[in-house]
Amino acid sequence: MRTVSSIQELRASLHKVRPQTIGFVPTMGYLHEGHLSLVDKAKETADVVVMSIFVNPLQFGPNEDLANYPRDIERDSRLAESRGVDILFFPSVEEMYPPGSKTNVSVQDITESMCGASRPGHFDGVTTVVAKLFNIIQPDYAFFGMKDAQQVAVVMQMVRDLNMPIEVVPCPIVREADGLALSSRNVYLSPEERRQALVLSRALRQVQSMVGLGERNVEKLRTAIEKVIQESPLASIDYIEIRSYPGLMPLEELHGDCIVALAVRFGNTRLIDNIMLVASQEEAACSVQ
Repeated sequence: MRTVSSIQELRASLHKVRPQTIGFVPTMGYLHEGHLSLVDKAKETADVVVMSIFVNPLQFGPNEDLANYPRDIERDSRLAESRGVDILFFPSVEEMYPPGSKTNVSVQDITESMCGASRPGHFDGVTTVVAKLFNIIQPDYAFFGMKDAQQVAVVMQMVRDLNMPIEVVPCPIVREADGLALSSRNVYLSPEERRQALVLSRALRQVQSMVGLGERNVEKLRTAIEKVIQESPLASIDYIEIRSYPGLMPLEELHGDCIVALAVRFGNTRLIDNIMLVASQEEAACSVQ
């Protein structure tokens, strides 16, 4: 594995491997099996796999955990190399945002609900850094985990709107054996918070069961989710949303492709989770992703 920290060096490394296909896995580091599953998919799909590790300050709000976000580049490098990453890009903030930077990339509408409502400016930070990384690396494929399904929808919209010649590949959520979705932020949880956080996957399984039995009313489903989450005394609900996907339009009744998305705080740790549903009058096929 080759590790580079400058854009010039990265482009020089990539010039040597083209015209082989390039798969790109963007991350903020502190790697877990979810990130590494993206590498596995990239290796199945592309000839060369590039991973970036960059804790992007633009997507953190003023009261969020930028300074304390977990970082361990030596550990991450070992994991990336062991899984087969070919090039690891580890830039500084100054490399990605040199003095005088004045350009942001913004996607409208689908960024205004869910995490966009509770984290103003977050998705402008995401789309700006992803657009820069796409422009630097020029991958054929980019791999994103569906745990942040809104982010996937936003990036896909940006790629379509800006005619970027990149295929965005959504990949399933990876979970612990007990159902908790893997996240770098899970390290913040106390043992009791970690135990109570299992209420998220339990609430999503409840919705899955209700839809499987024919329930289509969004308000009834939302109420059922809220009731399950409130069984956890440490849980503080940020949002419970049931929307179309990927358009993220509000719904009164389930139809077509839908997402059930949650954001819940346990102490100072904010966790997100979701399931995707396909619901029609004729059938309901539900899957935890």
